[in-house]
Amino acid sequence: MGYLLGIDVGTSGTKTLLCDDSGKILASATEEYPCMHPRPLWSEQRPEDWWKAAAKSVRRVLAAAEVSGTQVQGIGLSGQMHGAVLLDAAGKVLRPAILWNDQRTGEECAEITRKVGAERLIRLVSNPALTGFTAPKIIWVRKHEPRVYEKTRKILLPKDYIRYRMSGEFATEVSDASGTLLLDVAHRRWSKEVLSALQIQRDLLPECYESEEVSARVSASAAKELGVPAGTPIVGGGGDQAAGAVGNGIVRPGVISATLGTSGVVFAYSEKVQTDPKGRVHTFCHAVRGKWHVMGVMLSAGGSFQWYRNALGQIECAEAERRKCDPYELLTQEAALAPAGSEGLYFLPYLTGERTPHADPYAKGAWIGLTPRHRKEHLVRALMEGVTYGMRDSLEIIRGMKIPVRQIRISGGGARSAFWRQMQADVYGQPVSTINASEGPAFGVALLAGVGTGAFKNVAQACDSTIRLTSTTRPKAAAKKLYDRDYPMFGKLYRALKEDFREISGLG
Repeated sequence: MGYLLGIDVGTSGTKTLLCDDSGKILASATEEYPCMHPRPLWSEQRPEDWWKAAAKSVRRVLAAAEVSGTQVQGIGLSGQMHGAVLLDAAGKVLRPAILWNDQRTGEECAEITRKVGAERLIRLVSNPALTGFTAPKIIWVRKHEPRVYEKTRKILLPKDYIRYRMSGEFATEVSDASGTLLLDVAHRRWSKEVLSALQIQRDLLPECYESEEVSARVSASAAKELGVPAGTPIVGGGGDQAAGAVGNGIVRPGVISATLGTSGVVFAYSEKVQTDPKGRVHTFCHAVRGKWHVMGVMLSAGGSFQWYRNALGQIECAEAERRKCDPYELLTQEAALAPAGSEGLYFLPYLTGERTPHADPYAKGAWIGLTPRHRKEHLVRALMEGVTYGMRDSLEIIRGMKIPVRQIRISGGGARSAFWRQMQADVYGQPVSTINASEGPAFGVALLAGVGTGAFKNVAQACDSTIRLTSTTRPKAAAKKLYDRDYPMFGKLYRALKEDFREISGLG
């Protein structure tokens, strides 16, 4: 029997899992690392931390499963998208990686739009210029750190830096490359026109593969650190969202995923390239060969809940430690004490700006509608409702593009809570389902490694063989009616405050 490794280079840690060639997960391990914020709204990490975490987690899962590295038949890589890793001629990292949630590049996005043209940019790369994407980061470094840029010989995405450390090869794949703003998404290749307009040299970018293609093999030096043989195949893999979609079985029309992690993502499979003329959702290559996806992204979904836990949930954290349970469980129990709609209290979940549907790096978080009647349970419930309304924003755009939404599969922290599952069904206005696989992107790229090395015929067959529905939660008529009534106010509040948010940003 052969075994498959899936490695996901996340924002808070790297997760590795080992499964057999039937998709059964034998072991998983996560190694955490810090995120640096040297200035407000900046976000950076050290790529060396990713590599140490990847190597350690691989060794841990092999040991936990009591499997020899010689039995690993393939490796899949996933990771946080859009990050910029700059390497010199010797392959050394020149500066900390600038991450997906970094908001420093507003001026660079405006510059890209001027140089290429707003409509032409969407025509060439299927997306507008957004602060999270990679191209604005490259231009920021060129403008603000010219000595670093002059030394740069290769620019990699986070998971592709791990591929480089594993193999010595510079490679990426189409789903992750779609988030650079430099890929011709329709034709699945680097855009000569955009590269030329932005004066970015093609040879700074790695070769681009399909997600299940073997793109590299483990080198002799990396084999010693990882505990797997030199020559072990490494497939292209996928950006975390496309890889997570494979892990959730989002590989056919009509099946949608709604994932509440640090960010919130609504992900729809597409047989063809479909773009929103306003650029509110992303159109990227899928990790399924020759297919695409449409994706809406909230920057602070579960991240808003995490902020609340850390900043205002000290009592619940202390109680959870005493009871040996998860503090989110206690916070959710508290939220359930408040009625649906939180008695007129709203939360705008824009703690780090927003991407879908507003593309606004200056947006801020806020509770609006506070009265003496409101208590802590209202604050928590309003926060959860605000995050779920934000997810509905993406879902409404996807529905408006005439993309079928026949089944919504939910995952992440919002799927583990029965209370939040019910809230999602009520706010989205249709049933939501969970599946047996909960390992997300790491599982998705393990399946891709299985396809690339012959364990599965194709991606759809890999998903059919390993994924099944485990629960379905249906909306409650009264709650659905209330949320349909209240949801428009959520968008109205943002629009009313948009210019004030920008002004507040200038005061900081």
